[in-house]
Amino acid sequence: QVQIVQSGGGLVQAGGSLRLSCAASENIFYAYETTWYRQAPGKPREMVARVAPRGDPVYAEAVKGRFTITGDNFKTTMYLHMNNLKPEDTGVYLCYVGHIYRKDDHAWGQGSQVTVSS
Repeated sequence: QVQIVQSGGGLVQAGGSLRLSCAASENIFYAYETTWYRQAPGKPREMVARVAPRGDPVYAEAVKGRFTITGDNFKTTMYLHMNNLKPEDTGVYLCYVGHIYRKDDHAWGQGSQVTVSS
């Protein structure tokens, strides 16, 4: 079963950039879907970005043009690049990796706090 370690996040001023990492215990490019969620205080969890094997990334309207999903050359780590951050991007960001066929093969990251000051 896949395991992941999430890292990154922090405090940044509006307009700044951060990168989150989701490092998996195995190759996740070909059989796992990666989804980044965020949860702001008092709000429900929302999907920020998602990429399926061999598919194009999908982004929430609120982050389109500012956030980008990429992967590393070893195909074990997915990144969420966040540019031109806004105070409303503040929240806990979670990485989720799930096998596209084996529904019991999935993992959540431990969460990363992102705080954007105005």
